[in-house]
Amino acid sequence: MAQPSFFVGVIGNIISVLMFLSPVPTFWRIIKHGSTEEFESLPYICTLLNSSLWTYYGVMKTGEYLVATVNGFGVVVETAYIIVFLIYAPIKMRAKTGILVGLLDVGFLGVAIVFTQIALHGEVRIDVVGIMGAALNILMYGSPLAALRLVVTTKSVEYMPFLLSLCMFLNGGVWLFYAILESDWILGVPNGSGFLLGAVQLGVYAMYRGPKSPTKFNQPDEEQHHPLISSS
Repeated sequence: MAQPSFFVGVIGNIISVLMFLSPVPTFWRIIKHGSTEEFESLPYICTLLNSSLWTYYGVMKTGEYLVATVNGFGVVVETAYIIVFLIYAPIKMRAKTGILVGLLDVGFLGVAIVFTQIALHGEVRIDVVGIMGAALNILMYGSPLAALRLVVTTKSVEYMPFLLSLCMFLNGGVWLFYAILESDWILGVPNGSGFLLGAVQLGVYAMYRGPKSPTKFNQPDEEQHHPLISSS
């Protein structure tokens, strides 16, 4: 009979897929408006790096093909988001995004792979990649808070990632439960942090989701009724 952790893991993978797909409404809005407006690219850059590293981890570790395939899916989806962002972002934001992609998703990832392949071997290599992935998980979970200053300044959640934050909250909670069942602290620490950071993001959203004060960022009334925003 399958262990309870197996079923929790399956639920976790389903939620992970939903988390990867949650920004679709935001990018449909970006394409429709022909602009990234005040959205931030950081959540997608961090998630791409995180997914890439966990795909590498899943390929290296025996029996972790599910980790590799789910995160491989995330790599494809996040890459598509970043391409769309680069196409529609203003020049300054496009340059910032390009620099971050180069430093994190190309430079850091490349150095991590080369270093672990050359300097480390066996279980030590797998453990080191897992620890790096855990640290990046925390960065990914906290990345939607990049919009916090704008939310507080405008008293509006127009650019607060509700659906993305909700999915991260659920994803962190499910994988924290899985980690407890499996006594896996490398998995538990970042997902426990993600659960808490997701709760903070949802709390901020609840605090500022009331009637919006007019700001220079607001769209006309007919454009306010967009699907749940999933970007920060």
